[in-house]
Amino acid sequence: MKVRILGCSGGIGGRHLRTTSMLVDNDILIDAGTGVADLSLDELATIDHVFLTHSHLDHIASLPLLIDSVGDLRANPVTVHATAATLDIIGRHIFNWVIWPDFRVIPSREQPLMQYRTIALGQSVRLGERTITVLPAEHTVPAVGYQLDSGAASLVFTGDTTVNAAFWPVINRIANLRYLLIETAFPNSERSLPRSPNTCARACWQRS
Repeated sequence: MKVRILGCSGGIGGRHLRTTSMLVDNDILIDAGTGVADLSLDELATIDHVFLTHSHLDHIASLPLLIDSVGDLRANPVTVHATAATLDIIGRHIFNWVIWPDFRVIPSREQPLMQYRTIALGQSVRLGERTITVLPAEHTVPAVGYQLDSGAASLVFTGDTTVNAAFWPVINRIANLRYLLIETAFPNSERSLPRSPNTCARACWQRS
């Protein structure tokens, strides 16, 4: 299993600033931030699965354009995996025919360009030799992290989270854990900011 970091920044505007996304092998995305746009059209067309940690724009910004760009290059729909809460949010606020078309019914309900798959905390999804397990996260919107297990070793991505007591017992039980990627947007002196949506939004705006 090969993991390529496409983006890990909270914003854009610099040579190396891309928002959160990871490409697993050539067919799985963990989040779909602006870093996805650096992939070629051929690379985009091989992506079969997108696992979302949560619905914030820096983690989903490229998803609508990804589906639009590769629709006529693929025989099967792109599967978007997320919790019921996250799928509900992107369905109501993104793929709603006002912001962007609902590709679950284009060109038809029988042959869509995109399909949703609901996942739940603790659930594992097996894709070939790889297993992706949903981990707990604490954020201002419903959120999760992921364990990516190749069989030989695991990588864990916390997703956006604040202090999360439920996370560590789960991680400590992963016998083949090799890599742990922890989101660190704020220093300890600003630890209260990620817990308040309004305060977090102001802080992010002031940093831009």
